[in-house]
Amino acid sequence: MINDLVLLDNYQEIIKQIPENVQLVAVSKMHPVEKIQQVYDLGQRVFGENKVQELLEKFPLLPGDIQWHLIGHLQTNKVKYIAEFIDTIQSVDSEKLLTEIDKQAEKYKRKIKVLLQVKIAEEETKFGLEINEAKELFADYLNGRYPNIEITGLMGMATFTDDKNQVRKEFMYLKQIFDQLSLLKKLDTLSMGMSDDFQIAINCGANSVRIGSAIFGNRNYVR
Repeated sequence: MINDLVLLDNYQEIIKQIPENVQLVAVSKMHPVEKIQQVYDLGQRVFGENKVQELLEKFPLLPGDIQWHLIGHLQTNKVKYIAEFIDTIQSVDSEKLLTEIDKQAEKYKRKIKVLLQVKIAEEETKFGLEINEAKELFADYLNGRYPNIEITGLMGMATFTDDKNQVRKEFMYLKQIFDQLSLLKKLDTLSMGMSDDFQIAINCGANSVRIGSAIFGNRNYVR
């Protein structure tokens, strides 16, 4: 586990590399509450978790003004556990999931922000909407089908490869889709890029990046 000074240096180094108009989502999955608190104390307020169970363990132990983003695959039957407090669900990859989020948001009389996760990687990825599916869901949303959610943008993950041209091509493709949908209703958030490729993502138009290991160090997978 990295020490406090390294954590401070890592965070400040990342902040220096990210323009002011780009949101940093600090990905805290598999990292202890103490490290998250330290990054919070440096001024960070937006944190991303992959798993509902881990988020539920951490949420009550950390400050209430943290904006929690769910960035991993979300099972429909788990939505009810986070609907009361989640700020944004970045990983909406099916109509079924969107319907459930809308239903749970209504129970808590709130609007939940979501991003449509679009499949842009050429490698076989398990999750993400095809382009036409994303467009259909967005059209349904504009027609009032999901009154308790707010689709604020798109999220995508590039192919895991050293080929930067491949990564750039995939990010630019998602930016094109983002621009097309924004003509129908202005979208705020294009979430692309992680620790290894966030600079390419920002150059391709990302205004939200999900960074974990470059801040917290490599994850401790033994819990």
